[in-house]
Amino acid sequence: MKRIATLTVLMLSFWLTALAQYDFLTAHRGVIKGGYDFWVYTPEDYYFSQEQTPVVIFLHGASLCGRDINRSRRYGPLDAIVKGRDIPALVIVPQNPGGAWSPKKIFDVLEWTRKHYPCDSTRVYVMGMSLGGYGTLDFAGTYPNRVAAAIAMCGGCSLKDVQPLGEVPLWIIHGTADRAVSVNESKKVVNALKDKHNDKRLRHDWWRGANHGAPARVFYSKKAYEWLFSHSLTDKNRPVRHDIHITQSELKNVYRDMMKNVPPPEVVEE
Repeated sequence: MKRIATLTVLMLSFWLTALAQYDFLTAHRGVIKGGYDFWVYTPEDYYFSQEQTPVVIFLHGASLCGRDINRSRRYGPLDAIVKGRDIPALVIVPQNPGGAWSPKKIFDVLEWTRKHYPCDSTRVYVMGMSLGGYGTLDFAGTYPNRVAAAIAMCGGCSLKDVQPLGEVPLWIIHGTADRAVSVNESKKVVNALKDKHNDKRLRHDWWRGANHGAPARVFYSKKAYEWLFSHSLTDKNRPVRHDIHITQSELKNVYRDMMKNVPPPEVVEE
């Protein structure tokens, strides 16, 4: 009986140690030569579901550019996790030191993460706003066969050819009263896809009277992640889901269903 009890204690200790390795943020600096520094968040149950874990890439706006990687946590999915939002995914947050987002450098971060963190490569999602909205569309349009779905807010697209975006289930959101980036920037993308009858995977919302920062609360919405996670590269014909809606009015209460009194993930510096 003592041997059984001892074995039980050892096994419990092993599992607790294994579980303790997850639910934390790890900062990766200088691991990609000439590339972005970035955070990787590993969800609490990652130990048990590594190869089935989806990936969310978040691209921040111009206000968070710089060399202090902690700036990239001021809003977005990582801040939502700290506030209690459960996001069962690897969350990758690169920091842009300045200028336009580079699709190639974002891809390098994704590939580095895939090599070091087992995950579901058929369920890679991208979301961003403002400069990050441009980065989202530029990345998805450059690598449409690597992105299962994307949400781009209050941005636009700098690609000469936006038609590859028609291959990606895509949700574009922009406020009509945005003075920082005109809603016309998003409309250019939508109209270009519609003109070529290439919009069957596209949905878009023009939020009447909404300013530039209004869509930021989408990052804290449970529905946003539900919508993303419902898409996969393995879906036949890759249809876009239209039955999940996020309205301006409901975002006023977006924090209400977050888990309360949840300890924030441990931060690990590398």
